[in-house]
Amino acid sequence: MESIVFWGFNLYAWITIATVLSMFTVLLFTKLRADLVFLGAISILFVTGVLDTKEAFSGFSSTSVVIIGVLFVVVAGLTHTGVLQWIVKHLLGQPKTYSKAVIRLMLPVAALSSFLSNTTVVALFVGIVKMWSKKLNISPSKLLIPLSYASGMGGVCTLIGTPPNLIISGLYADKTGTAMNVLATTVPGLFCLFIGVLSIIAMRKLLPDRKAPESAFESTSDYTVELLVPSDNQHIGETIEEAGLMNVQGGTLIEIKHFDNREIVSPVPADEFLMGGDRLVYAGQIDEILDLKKSHGLVNADHHIFTLDEVSNDRQLRTAYVTFGSSLINSKIGNSSFEKDNNMILVAVARRGKRIEQSPREVTLQAGDTLLFECPPNVNIHTERLSSQLQFFDSAQVPNIGKKTLVSTTIMILMVVLSALNVIPLLQCAFLAAMAMLLFRCCNVDQAMKAINWEILMVFAGSVVLGVAIQKTGIAERLAFGILDVCGTNPIIVMAAICFVGTFITEFISNTAAGAMFFPIMYEAAEKLGYEPYPFLIALMVSVSSSFATPIGSPTHMLVYGPGGYRFSDFMRIGLLMNLIILAANILIVNIIYPLTPLVP
Repeated sequence: MESIVFWGFNLYAWITIATVLSMFTVLLFTKLRADLVFLGAISILFVTGVLDTKEAFSGFSSTSVVIIGVLFVVVAGLTHTGVLQWIVKHLLGQPKTYSKAVIRLMLPVAALSSFLSNTTVVALFVGIVKMWSKKLNISPSKLLIPLSYASGMGGVCTLIGTPPNLIISGLYADKTGTAMNVLATTVPGLFCLFIGVLSIIAMRKLLPDRKAPESAFESTSDYTVELLVPSDNQHIGETIEEAGLMNVQGGTLIEIKHFDNREIVSPVPADEFLMGGDRLVYAGQIDEILDLKKSHGLVNADHHIFTLDEVSNDRQLRTAYVTFGSSLINSKIGNSSFEKDNNMILVAVARRGKRIEQSPREVTLQAGDTLLFECPPNVNIHTERLSSQLQFFDSAQVPNIGKKTLVSTTIMILMVVLSALNVIPLLQCAFLAAMAMLLFRCCNVDQAMKAINWEILMVFAGSVVLGVAIQKTGIAERLAFGILDVCGTNPIIVMAAICFVGTFITEFISNTAAGAMFFPIMYEAAEKLGYEPYPFLIALMVSVSSSFATPIGSPTHMLVYGPGGYRFSDFMRIGLLMNLIILAANILIVNIIYPLTPLVP
């Protein structure tokens, strides 16, 4: 099979190319889980003989993948002891200008993201920033994009800050036998962060001024109506379904408050009996719902009890945002068993800060839509099924801040310092830190195990295997020669060209996958030019984490997309310029800090 050559690639290379392109197509245009897609790609490469057994499973034993898994436990210890919450509380303050607000926001976020999961940091800050923006009288949309950008740029500043850094440094160690220092990217990362903060401030007019989505829900009387059942109503004694009051034209019955015992029934079962004096609360199109007064003999309630400030202990209102890739996209809640399965009732839907004037259960949902649910306070909104479809931001549990907060912080600092000074290798440091988090009860075993994201680890392992296949089949070498043919032999131009393509690709695929895919290409290109690959790879680390132009370019962008009331084009307006600015800053600083060194023959 290897002897069959077409356009310079053998059959194994074409199988790899087809597999990689198919995988990226599936990731872009379907809702299949990323870990299953990567597992399928590995299976194809293994079954077709492109990779042998050791190569096909090399990702699962990769040092960088193991480090990522262990760091999940370390982050769990920091999260459950309130370290992140303490930092948020004490660092934001009350700045007087937008420029100062951006600095006060982006620097702490970047610092945290250098050591913690970017997604964890942004998820914590989103709700805080929205409240903070109200105090500062600044639209949340002016601060949430900078929040997401800061997490990405901060993650670049250490090898443990973002997965591509670990993947690329791990592949480099495997290739050369030399481990990179955990702070290898710190100076380039800080320089790019500095340029990024200045760019955000300078281009503030390109940031959209969107109305906060949940502002459409501030007056519940605008989307709910309460009707009273008179004592002489003809339907008393019938069930809600028999009386025709369950799903009515323009709306849905979300709760009943019985007159006799003040009991609140929600969600309302179809066989609930109707009694005189009952209050029926409907959500949807008010004008159409009010027709029930004529058709069913109901009257207006004298006081609208269903308000955000008067929610009883038996029920709560929660705001959620439809995530990209959610199975709810292009569907209607009313056509599924979603409410019944999750014990919650959809009360209203808003899109781009405006409530949709129709029955919420009949709205065809889109990514970024804001949904208002009524549900019991004890309902679990963090199940795997829910978190893959919706992002809730009004329910964060704030842990107690105490002695363990200091303990977990000390453990993290020691891990970084010992690794940075090469006293103990990073892998061993991570294991010691994870053990210390458990030993000092910063988190328990259950919390640690739940913190490990096995889907992400599968993606990381798959990314390593793809990199192996791309290098083994000669694809990397051919592409490196192709780039040299186009760009010539100037190393800086070649470095910039590969970084530019890497930045573009990572707007659409996982930055981890982009890092693994471009590592062999960048490595081969550097060697063909006769230079030490180290500086080239540092530049690559920064570039594959610099995705600013699309909301699908980073999980953190997707976290702020709904809360900010953004449109897809909002990211492109400022993001395309940010991509070019950070690319230029990246190439400049890397070549200053790490001068190109010719390879020793």
